[in-house]
Amino acid sequence: MRVHLCGVRGSTPAVGAEFTGVGGNTSCVALAHDDEAAPRLVLDAGTGLRAVSALMGGEPFRGSILLGHLHWDHTQGLPFFRSADRPDAVTRVFVPEQGVPPLELLGRFMGPPSFPILAPDLQGSWSFDSIDEGTHVVEDFTVLVREIPHKGGRTMGYRIDDGCSSVAYLSDHGPARMMGPGPDGFGPYHEAAMELCTGVDLLIHDAQYTASELPFRLNFGHSAADYAVGLARHCGAARVLLFHHDPDRTDTEVAAIERAMRRGEDVSVDAAREGETIWLGASSDTA
Repeated sequence: MRVHLCGVRGSTPAVGAEFTGVGGNTSCVALAHDDEAAPRLVLDAGTGLRAVSALMGGEPFRGSILLGHLHWDHTQGLPFFRSADRPDAVTRVFVPEQGVPPLELLGRFMGPPSFPILAPDLQGSWSFDSIDEGTHVVEDFTVLVREIPHKGGRTMGYRIDDGCSSVAYLSDHGPARMMGPGPDGFGPYHEAAMELCTGVDLLIHDAQYTASELPFRLNFGHSAADYAVGLARHCGAARVLLFHHDPDRTDTEVAAIERAMRRGEDVSVDAAREGETIWLGASSDTA
């Protein structure tokens, strides 16, 4: 499996020279099977979704997008995904089940007066479906879906398996806000998170805040980097990527958090950086 990091920022894009090393685009991760040139499964559609077009080699996108939730920073890329906005493209969008038709939900931000076009106005073949907890097969990946705590609408975490390697994706996760401090003060290592993350090769996890910032930012429903690393240790994940960086966090500050989190040798810790590709499986590596 190839994991392409197309957007790693949280909340809103970050612009300026001090953010270029980590990248300023919001959440988007593209997954490809080892034997295929282009990705078919995309996790979230933040502004980083524009970068997926560069991975397509000029071909139309024919695949699926799993939205973890519907906040702006995870959906704003949809109308600007050029490889999907063309007549020969086929795109399925999955929205967390919330008791409301997906197109109605998407129309609340993508359509007049907030935006000039509606989602069905995009070119190509688009379908919009809900996805709920359970195990699904999407683009020949096995996908486990569990609801996770994050303020402001139902939010899903995903575990993706290709039969050889596995990735857990909890881009926005705020257990301390909704479930209390837990054993380390950053939120409990609760059942849904453990099920998604146990034994994965790669955990991509919300790390928007530092431990000192978290008490003053609980209302936004995100995690401290310490929680991401603690969860990886508790569930036996081989590697954790600190993800969803705060929009004010400079490259230097992200690197400092990365160093601070590399306290032990039991789990590999890295900060997610836009443009990186991670290979999982027999020839695991990072480009």
